[in-house]
Amino acid sequence: MGKSLIIVESPAKARTISKFAGKKYTVKASMGHIRDLPKSQFGVDLEHNFEPKYITIRGKGQILKELKDAAKAADKVFLASDPDREGEAISWHLAKSLGIDPSSSCRIEFNEITKGAIQRALKNPRPINLAKVNAQQARRILDRIVGYKLSPLLWRKIKKGLSAGRVQSVAVKLICDREKEIQNFKIEEYWSLRAFLQGSKKNDLFWAKLVKKGSQKIELKSEQEIRAVIEDLKGKKFFVYSIEEKERLRNPSPPFTTSSLQQEASRKLNFTPKKTMKLAQELYEGLSVGKEGTIGLITYIRTDSTRIAESVQEEAKNYILTKYGKEYLPKQPRKYKEKKGAQDAHEAIRPTGVEREPDLIKEYLTKDQYKLYKLIWERFIASQMSSAVLNVLTVEVKAGDYLFKASGSNLKFPGFTVVYEETLDEKKEEDENKSLPKLEQNQELELKELDPKQHFTQPPPRYSEAMLIKVLEEKGIGRPSTYVPIIETIQQRGYVVKEDRRFKPTELGFMVVDMLSKYFPKIIDEEFTAEMEGNLDRVEEGNDDWVKVLADFYKPFAESLKLAEEKIKEVVIPDEVTDELCEKCGRNLVVKHGRYGKFLACPGFPECRYTKPIIQGIGVLCPKCSSEIVERKSKKGKKFYGCMRYPDCDFVSWDKPVQQLCPNCGHLLVEKRSRGGDFKIICNNPDCGEQKTVD
Repeated sequence: MGKSLIIVESPAKARTISKFAGKKYTVKASMGHIRDLPKSQFGVDLEHNFEPKYITIRGKGQILKELKDAAKAADKVFLASDPDREGEAISWHLAKSLGIDPSSSCRIEFNEITKGAIQRALKNPRPINLAKVNAQQARRILDRIVGYKLSPLLWRKIKKGLSAGRVQSVAVKLICDREKEIQNFKIEEYWSLRAFLQGSKKNDLFWAKLVKKGSQKIELKSEQEIRAVIEDLKGKKFFVYSIEEKERLRNPSPPFTTSSLQQEASRKLNFTPKKTMKLAQELYEGLSVGKEGTIGLITYIRTDSTRIAESVQEEAKNYILTKYGKEYLPKQPRKYKEKKGAQDAHEAIRPTGVEREPDLIKEYLTKDQYKLYKLIWERFIASQMSSAVLNVLTVEVKAGDYLFKASGSNLKFPGFTVVYEETLDEKKEEDENKSLPKLEQNQELELKELDPKQHFTQPPPRYSEAMLIKVLEEKGIGRPSTYVPIIETIQQRGYVVKEDRRFKPTELGFMVVDMLSKYFPKIIDEEFTAEMEGNLDRVEEGNDDWVKVLADFYKPFAESLKLAEEKIKEVVIPDEVTDELCEKCGRNLVVKHGRYGKFLACPGFPECRYTKPIIQGIGVLCPKCSSEIVERKSKKGKKFYGCMRYPDCDFVSWDKPVQQLCPNCGHLLVEKRSRGGDFKIICNNPDCGEQKTVD
């Protein structure tokens, strides 16, 4: 017998699988898709059931030739692309290109790249799932229709080079809607009042917050109102009105899905979703870990499921039992409720072997690979452990008609928190007591201090990458594999910019969203987009016809397109003219928007191609030469700060310098945002250690 051929997408995956498959198999990589719709033409026959015209992707001819030669020499060909819709479509295109019958047992799939998973897959080949292929074809053709029919309209009416995507447009609308909320938000003043109280002993001190007057919740809107309350409290006796003590369980979070991994890696590790997925792909495809050789360290990374195989739960159970003891195991193995609309095609993201503790393989991983693997490993182990138990004490304190409340808690049993704690978006209240002193009912308390504070309501925050992904997932917009390209595209097109790691829509973004909302309301509608995802899911399940789904979409879309072409007048976006003159021709430079933000350019383009970066000073002097420090951007678009005399002066800082110097050593102080979202002012002298939190 000759060798069999296994075709995967990437060389890294091919190397790992070669090790497990054995000498009877040759493993080659297709480098992703072999065929696709042509870039230079529409490529879809609208008159004949949306028949797609596929061509070999430019540059893939030599790869296809090598695969054809290898397939001819092989006794059997196995197509082993990723276990999702796109992977199924890649296998189908390969079958078509290599002359393989899609209905034959040519397709193998696995959720992890380990020896057992590969060997099981090779023993259980199956035909290509045409329902999955059709669902992917429908998505590709939908996106082609929207992109190739709607984008030229934007070019003609607004600006050359724009694009409108079926899902990206909804993401831009979400960001624009949030910006409008912020712009329309009316700031309101309000006040709070805390009492600093002492029990029977000198150290029995705690804070209590004013919550009610009589039976009504108290709301204080002005300084006059708070002063009236303080006056009213003069001479009033403070005493313990009620004490409630109870246990509260804190349950672990489920193991990671694609979106929850991207969100948590953003919060805990400060990784962008793109960086997270790149690192996760490396961990999935396989890395060399010493004597064990090359192995996939985590399961498939594109999933919306929190499901875990029973055999893996048993493996985790034995590890927890040995490492921590039986009290750290729940009575029953944990099962997590799937989110509405989840496809549940694969397990959650987890380590392929729980015995591969992060620190045991740390020396074989890069710093960032280790951080992400540790995050995945700890989250998975914690998800299989018992709940943490808190003792929560709530005390109500009365003074006349006024009711104050204090709460404190202490950890009775750590449970899963010995391994992992999820990062919370919300900050804990500043006046929360870590614990409360021993108190008794009706006990009189001594008032040490009343602390009134002025506050102002805050508008909703702009979306960070993690927040946007969370909203897209909650609304059923897009799928795990689409979040990163959505975020990349809306920035590349100039519809949004990132300021302080939050998305802000540009004037262009507002303009495109307004036009789409008026003439193509379904394209921009969140519910319609989510419904379309549901239609594609039904195609994959074999419960709907892909041609019918496309036809139902295209007919009203074509009518809207015709109407928009007739009614939309060309929009001219005037350039912002500056006082700076072009060094080549003397014209006043104008502000242009590029991939990495604003820059100055000569309006005489294309005759004059002079451009210049916009230099924005921050009002801080360079510690090396006393020139002004200015805001700059790296080649990748990341903001940093440097001396305006660069390259003559080489001072640079990723963190924003502030005007004050360190009181301890006289070095520069810089702003630094913690992963929890707090701002700190720290000294940039590593030997100093001076820092303070900014409210």
